[in-house]
Amino acid sequence: MKQTESSFISGFFKLESAGGILLMIAAVIAVVLANTPLERVYNLLLETPVELRIGGLEIAKPLLLWINDGLMAIFFFLIGLELKRELIEGELADKKNVIMPGIAALGGMVIPALIYVAFNWGDDTALSGWAIPAATDIAFALGILSLLGSRVPLSAKVFLTSLAIFDDIGAILIIALFYTSKISMIALILVAVSTVVLYLFNRFNVEAKSLYIFVGVIMWVSMLKSGVHATLAGVLLAFFIPLNSKKKPGTSPLKSMEHDLHTVVAFVILPIFAFANAGINLGGINSEQIFHGVTLGVALGLFAGKQIGVFGFCWLAIKLKIGSLPQGMNWSVLYGIAALSGIGFTMSLFIGSLAFEQTGVDLLFDERVGIILGSLASGLVGYFFLNRTLKKDVEVA
Repeated sequence: MKQTESSFISGFFKLESAGGILLMIAAVIAVVLANTPLERVYNLLLETPVELRIGGLEIAKPLLLWINDGLMAIFFFLIGLELKRELIEGELADKKNVIMPGIAALGGMVIPALIYVAFNWGDDTALSGWAIPAATDIAFALGILSLLGSRVPLSAKVFLTSLAIFDDIGAILIIALFYTSKISMIALILVAVSTVVLYLFNRFNVEAKSLYIFVGVIMWVSMLKSGVHATLAGVLLAFFIPLNSKKKPGTSPLKSMEHDLHTVVAFVILPIFAFANAGINLGGINSEQIFHGVTLGVALGLFAGKQIGVFGFCWLAIKLKIGSLPQGMNWSVLYGIAALSGIGFTMSLFIGSLAFEQTGVDLLFDERVGIILGSLASGLVGYFFLNRTLKKDVEVA
């Protein structure tokens, strides 16, 4: 049993790391295309109108929004599946394993947001992006950790993953509470009806995945029309998928779906999202844009805010005897993890698109530059610090 669990964890981290590397490649390709004569083709591709019509029901969006609202709903569905499993039988089922990552995630959301607000105070439009630097990209962070090989203690990987899970919970709540548009009550009623149907499926041990997916699609369309961000349908659907089968003991519909989706999300959905959202034309950069409050707030929020928040809150918790460092970790490793948590690429880009598409003002350029600068600096500092620290630890041992 222990060997099986170890193999599962090992396979999981290898998959996430490989996905993170592919994510980097997709982002680089997008930036290259956006800075060559192919920029026009790149933009035309993302602006391609895609329309779905069934009778009077119409969903018409450019390809970019189908990616951000549609494919990302599958990403959030996977997050929901992971959350449910972790809360019931994973690392987060044990309260001792919840305290420190939870505190770290709280600090890693609060401090970056405060730094962003400090740089943009008085600008109501810019303040819409306060949550952008609060996110951590687990695929990128684990991709960087993978470059350090077996020197990284498993407890550090578990801590970073748990931190990111709490970070995702925070992001989900932020999107639900702060990034919704005008509410349609009829559509929300359909969401509520879909939720009741999913509950009844779960309550009466319905295990047909196709039925859950069918109702989930109806819920997604209803959320899309309701004004509440459609990706939240993915999280809500996930929490009704049965963890353990009553009809086939020893099997798990949830784990089966999670396993199947990991490959699709890591190697298809997230790279497509990165490709669609990371393309920045760097030709027009000037000092005014670099030192814009949005750019600085995001970049310093991710780089400095995450380090101060994650490391500082953990230090305070340990001094107050609220928690303790996981076995196998020391202060140096914790600082390296805090630095890596400043890689906010995927979720930061996603929240940024929500924040500024609602204002009607194009600040996406500033936001994306800040995300890339902050994430790049965090990744480099985290990697080189851990590379030096872990090497010394090995020599001492």
